[in-house]
Amino acid sequence: MSEEAQTPTPPQPPAHEPVFLLPAAVTGLAGLMVLIHLASTLVLNEEGLIELLYWFAFQPYRFVLAGEDISYALPLIWSPVTHALLHGGWDHLLINVAWLVIFATPLTRRYGAGPMLAIFAVSSIAGAGFFAVTTLYDGVYLIGASGGVAGLTGAAIRFIFQPVVVARHPETGQPVVLGRRLASIREVFVHPSSRWFALIWLLLNAAVPLIPMITGAAINVAWQAHLGGFAAGFFLVPIFERRQEP
Repeated sequence: MSEEAQTPTPPQPPAHEPVFLLPAAVTGLAGLMVLIHLASTLVLNEEGLIELLYWFAFQPYRFVLAGEDISYALPLIWSPVTHALLHGGWDHLLINVAWLVIFATPLTRRYGAGPMLAIFAVSSIAGAGFFAVTTLYDGVYLIGASGGVAGLTGAAIRFIFQPVVVARHPETGQPVVLGRRLASIREVFVHPSSRWFALIWLLLNAAVPLIPMITGAAINVAWQAHLGGFAAGFFLVPIFERRQEP
């Protein structure tokens, strides 16, 4: 009886963990913000920086100027979104990037890159809209991802504090982890963790305009964009929810 010689299969090297554990869309969005800020600080001169802000920052007073010359309104087509990619300094940028990473990551893993970016964009627009309502005649401009990131925060708290749902496989009876259920508005404020997080976040931002009245110190924080963006993300996220059957 003949025997066949078999070459043993060499052991496979263990799979390498990716260097970056963030979803590609989150890394890409954060990287784009960093690249734009690098270019604005290292490449553009003062005149170029003024042009960048003129065309891509959001300035509500353009609505007023458009009554005299419609060309002033042209940047209003894109600046409610593009303002979110510009930042006033490295501290401003790094805080927004850190907040983006924390809340965009669970949203991207739950819904995908498209819905996360849609929530970010719509929340940026909503934040710009609320900013415009409160600063229409002030001549100030809005930059920073805070409104969009606030929208991601509002969307994420609808599920990140909820308990994990576990079902039974219909054939094997084994437990199957379905993830965290999207909470209703009532459930967000019933659950202690999500309730206190939301209330503290909202109260801190609502208190920002009171600081100059109390201390006399000016503070350049677009609290209007934070609140507008948060509300947009909070109410928009159910559109992307898919009902999971056990």
